[in-house]
Amino acid sequence: MPTIVEKVTAFITRKREDKHYLLLFEHPNAGIQIPAGTVESDETPEAAVVREVTEETGLRSLSVRRYLDYGESKLPEGQRIIAEPTKVYARPDATSFDWAHLRKGIPVALLRKAAGFSQVTYEEFDRVPDPGYVTLSITGWVPDEALAASTRRHFFHLEFDGRSEERWTVFTDNHRFVLFWAPLSALPELIYPQNEWLEFLPEPFRLLKLK
Repeated sequence: MPTIVEKVTAFITRKREDKHYLLLFEHPNAGIQIPAGTVESDETPEAAVVREVTEETGLRSLSVRRYLDYGESKLPEGQRIIAEPTKVYARPDATSFDWAHLRKGIPVALLRKAAGFSQVTYEEFDRVPDPGYVTLSITGWVPDEALAASTRRHFFHLEFDGRSEERWTVFTDNHRFVLFWAPLSALPELIYPQNEWLEFLPEPFRLLKLK
């Protein structure tokens, strides 16, 4: 079983009238977030962050300015992450009905183990507006080797020097995201744990040194 799943996060900034802005997006059901994603098996983290940013934002005039750092985290007891795309089986048996698929990077709850398989549950929540509720739930069996217990997240600073709207909409990953530029000095509230990722973002005066 892979021991770790590689992830990437993109701090995309631009400068306008001596102010620095960070690109964020509003998920229709999960709040305000930073562009991020999963490194595929044949990718480097830098290639993954460029791909994810292009898919999630639609922007092209971007340059990777700096690899900032990485953070590793072990998932809490009873939680796992999908390490490779996998079928979801009705029973702990590869010949049983495979009625769903889970893509790499999806977090799941671990329920039990049997015969080289793990029974897991994947849930999507509608968190906007509060209180949230479960809008989708998938429970079934996946091979043990399809799961990992840890993640390593790589943080990059990218700079945008082209033209864009202040707010625009992108349809990707079966969702419609609203992207917008937020001043670094007055960022809106981000969802957990992305609000903690901001510790990897250089302070505005350090960003100035990257120009």
